[in-house]
Amino acid sequence: MQTRHVTLIALLALAACVAPPPPAAPKPAPISPPVVAAPAPAPRLNGDWNDWPFTPGEWTYRRDARGSIGLFGTMGQNARVTLRCDMQAGRLYLSRQGSGAGHRMTVRTSSMMKEFTATPTGGAPAYLATEIMPSDAILDAMAFSRGRVLVDVEGQQPTILPSWAEITRIVEDCRR
Repeated sequence: MQTRHVTLIALLALAACVAPPPPAAPKPAPISPPVVAAPAPAPRLNGDWNDWPFTPGEWTYRRDARGSIGLFGTMGQNARVTLRCDMQAGRLYLSRQGSGAGHRMTVRTSSMMKEFTATPTGGAPAYLATEIMPSDAILDAMAFSRGRVLVDVEGQQPTILPSWAEITRIVEDCRR
């Protein structure tokens, strides 16, 4: 019986001689999220504005109780530019995203250029707008421009719009 005890003790001692587990790999230091710097303002475009790329977006047209409105922008986002015919006021309003006061807004087409004073609309998001008489020749120039219209506000990136039928529809609505 003693050999049994000796064998049992030897087996227990042998089982206790197992090598310790290898040390755990050090935990990697937590990775902090990358710091995203505010995008630098896009550089001002140089050269002929007819060679500049179009501003991303499309025109949409709709009517409401005030008149008709053309919205230019990317689907699912606020319009970058709007052209509204206010039937009661008998005026067209051209507005584009932006902020500040007393800015000069330049509208350039293939046949003419005109400057306006743009004022803040007071909404959120911020827009700068100008009032245009329905008989103003710049509206015809916008409607019949060769493919593009530039809306430029000092201190901001210029907006290059495609000269689509929505412009003509809104001008015609306001001239009725």
